[in-house]
Amino acid sequence: PREEVAYVTCTYRETCNDQPDFLATVDLNPRSPTYGQVIHRLPMPNLKDELHCAGWSAACSCFDSAAAKRTKLILPSLISSRIYVVDVGSQCRAPKLCKTIEPVDVFWKCNKGYLAVVHSLPNGDVLIANTGDAAGHGKGGFIVLDGETFELKGNWENECEAPPTGYDFWYQPRHNVLISSAGMVPRRAGRGFNPDDLKKGVYGRRLNVWNLSCRSLTQCFDLGEDSLPLSVKFLHNPEAAEGYVACALSGIIYRFYKCERENWAVEEVIRIPAKDVTGWIMPKMPAFTTDLIISLDDKFLYLCNWLHGDIRQYELSKHCKPRLVGQVFVGGSILRGGPVTVCRDEELKCQPEPLVVKCKRIYGGPSKMQLSLDGKRLYVTNSFYSTWDKQFYPNLVREGSVMLQIDVDTEKGGLSVNKNFLVDFGKEPNGPCLAHDIRFPSGDSTS
Repeated sequence: PREEVAYVTCTYRETCNDQPDFLATVDLNPRSPTYGQVIHRLPMPNLKDELHCAGWSAACSCFDSAAAKRTKLILPSLISSRIYVVDVGSQCRAPKLCKTIEPVDVFWKCNKGYLAVVHSLPNGDVLIANTGDAAGHGKGGFIVLDGETFELKGNWENECEAPPTGYDFWYQPRHNVLISSAGMVPRRAGRGFNPDDLKKGVYGRRLNVWNLSCRSLTQCFDLGEDSLPLSVKFLHNPEAAEGYVACALSGIIYRFYKCERENWAVEEVIRIPAKDVTGWIMPKMPAFTTDLIISLDDKFLYLCNWLHGDIRQYELSKHCKPRLVGQVFVGGSILRGGPVTVCRDEELKCQPEPLVVKCKRIYGGPSKMQLSLDGKRLYVTNSFYSTWDKQFYPNLVREGSVMLQIDVDTEKGGLSVNKNFLVDFGKEPNGPCLAHDIRFPSGDSTS
């Protein structure tokens, strides 16, 4: 079915507005009088959590169980390390909070913190990736919640096998594999992006391969110093033994795939070149790919290029590297008339024009995406991480995030901004806020 509502995580952290983060319910039904508006807000009971990603308590991998339904949304906090469980099953247009797991429990039971990405496991439990330990030092790995009671069960991996950093993950049960990315050291990255941190281990470089049933680390791939692998996705076909990982700072997308004797390999398939610039924090501006998504038919791959400001659509093929078939700019740091001048660009002949939708100038760059089940509508928000938003896009923090809709050509490829759709989070009752993750209760392309 077509998506009719979306749940969007919103934070007030770094906005100079002491309001709790909230989960916004957005009306996506074009026939509704409230189309494109926030129709419900569920505020959290605490301040400065930084709601970041969200995940379902049940996904398609456990849908062989008749009891597995998408009725609970799990909201981990990137900064406070608190976990909220939200009931969306009772009233899908007016969710309510049903459980809170406090940070002290996560710290003491798991020695983990700074929680990021959520997925449910084939056995029904919920897995949450962490980016650091309780003190904010770099530490990868996962914590586990009971899929029915949502009690904190403890760490997923063996303590001796925790990677130095962590962020995103995806798995394929039929190949008994889970693959995780690296992320950043929280206490250093939490101060903002500092070029002096390069080559000091602040930005991760590893892609980790895990045995899903044994919960053990079997392989590690070094993708290069300060490559910063963030978003990782498998193909949706449950028989497929391949996927992609986007490295934010290097601008490289790698394909990972299964080869002989249960081993895995990686190969570079896309490279987005940095741009030579003046008026910016460094002489070269990396692409900074913050999100990667694959259509349910495994035909197209989409990338968010947060700093340059474009969304890219690549056609996937079994016989060649991904082919760029669509591109649209929805903000970014290299817009014409801004403080940054592009001196050398391997891709563009001129700097892109600013985007205006419904008389609103769009600030920031595309950060997080969600794709409709039919692949024809790509929704995007533009907050990456509040501290970095404030550093690179101060106008975004002052005026609030937006949620846009990108129309997709699913036959030949191609992207265009839908000028009739805009969710303006700058007009929230409690002041402008920053919107990040997007989920559809009817099912989405990242569950």
